Amino acid sequence: MLDTLDAAAVRRWCAGGLVALRRHQGEIDELNVYPVPDGDTGTNMVLTLTSAQQALAMGLGTLPEDGPTPHGHALRLMARGALLGARGNSGVILSQILRGFADAVAPLPAVRGRALAAALRDATAAAYAAVARPVEGTVLSVVAAAAHAAERADSDDLRAVARAASGGAARALARTPEQLPALARAGVVDAGGRGLCLLLDALVEVVTGESPEHPAPAPRPVRPPATAVRETGSEEYAYEVQFLLDAGPEAVDRLRVELAALGDSLVVVGDGTAGTGTWNVHVHVNDVGAAIEAGVVAGRPHRISVTRFADQPATTARMEPDGRAAVVVATGTGIAELFAGEGATVVPGNPSIGELLDAVRATGAARVVVLPNDPDTQAVANAAAREAHALGVRVSVVPTRSPVQALAALAVRDPARRFADDVIAMAEAAGACRYAEVCYARREALTVAGPCRPGDVLALVEGEVHLIGADLTDTCAAVVDRMLGGGGELVTLLSGADAPEGLAEAVREHVAHRWPFVEVQAYRGGQPHFPLLVGVE
Repeated sequence: MLDTLDAAAVRRWCAGGLVALRRHQGEIDELNVYPVPDGDTGTNMVLTLTSAQQALAMGLGTLPEDGPTPHGHALRLMARGALLGARGNSGVILSQILRGFADAVAPLPAVRGRALAAALRDATAAAYAAVARPVEGTVLSVVAAAAHAAERADSDDLRAVARAASGGAARALARTPEQLPALARAGVVDAGGRGLCLLLDALVEVVTGESPEHPAPAPRPVRPPATAVRETGSEEYAYEVQFLLDAGPEAVDRLRVELAALGDSLVVVGDGTAGTGTWNVHVHVNDVGAAIEAGVVAGRPHRISVTRFADQPATTARMEPDGRAAVVVATGTGIAELFAGEGATVVPGNPSIGELLDAVRATGAARVVVLPNDPDTQAVANAAAREAHALGVRVSVVPTRSPVQALAALAVRDPARRFADDVIAMAEAAGACRYAEVCYARREALTVAGPCRPGDVLALVEGEVHLIGADLTDTCAAVVDRMLGGGGELVTLLSGADAPEGLAEAVREHVAHRWPFVEVQAYRGGQPHFPLLVGVE
């Protein structure tokens, strides 16, 4: 039994909470009342707390000499990790609960009962502040009830206050169907609140050595999610957009206003760093490009994730044996939007094996095609496919080396074909699409096309330098001519984030004049480093 919360107890709390969430992950996912990816609350809370535990493991030996107390340092590592790994509404709100908790107790020499109650009150304030339109009957009500019960205990006994908080949360969870009609119609309690109860129960076990006296109630039978109403947000919006953002508070304030006008389920939360910090942005929108462009204007967005709700299964816990899905790795806001429009789950560039595996599992399909779009990512995709096989998911990796090849592959998908035949057709379409990349040389080098100097325009076909030029537009037009010289009926152009205005249109006009029977499709890809990507089919 503990009289105060120390760093070792924080580690045990995080580990115990993660074990409990994993044990009940499927159960919490089943509480979803609408089939959207951020409705997979159990999965998202597990992923969020996994990131928190990883941050704890990596950073506990780095306590600054002039920094917070050891327990405060541990809690801040936990909160920071949760923020960076947060998935969906539930994960983002959980990260803020942890951040508010950490900020309250970090400077205190000891964390006893009244300090725990005050920390839960600050955690509640942080959670409510994170949500643009707070809704009662959700995890917000549960954390508020936990804080209220802890304060009513009015004791410095850490064990008594922890038990009071856990009991108050459990009672609030049982009341959530009375507060939110959507939950009552679906016959369930709030999923995020259920996860928070498990986390508070884990805290009770750490400080008392015993299971809580008032465990969270078991969920009631759930109706099929597809027939239930949406839990959060409006059915008006078709996409979930989430990204991390490095920006200052004033820019983030403007971003909140812009995103609120674009959609709903808006959550924008930061890590508490003064000045330019890291923020987790989550919103439901119809205009994906506008949402991400708003992030670009505000600061530096990264780990961009875009998912179309209509393509998601009701729950990851019930895998569809005949379900099919596509997971595509993409860098660039426009490219991500193109793939999402084709019904694919989009993973940001340079993913880990775990991130790809999470995306595969999140589709809920038993047969998944992965399009890596990069030679290095192909090895990661192959490893994720092997891991997925052990989970009963059949994953086939189509070895695309460029986004234009992935677009060609997705264009021929046909669910009426056998899965193996469909994969073969996609691979053939990708292989028949020759690709080129145009960029600027960064240093002197000797290429197969001759020597180049910094600032030269390089045109690479299938990964090899074929042309070296001085003018971007002329070099782009020349590489398209060279590719069409070997035949082709369709040219796809993806202009990059730094492409000058009118580049794609100039190349389109050139093709129309020189190759009048060739169709050209041009899109704003938004990819970094390459002003133009070209595909020829």
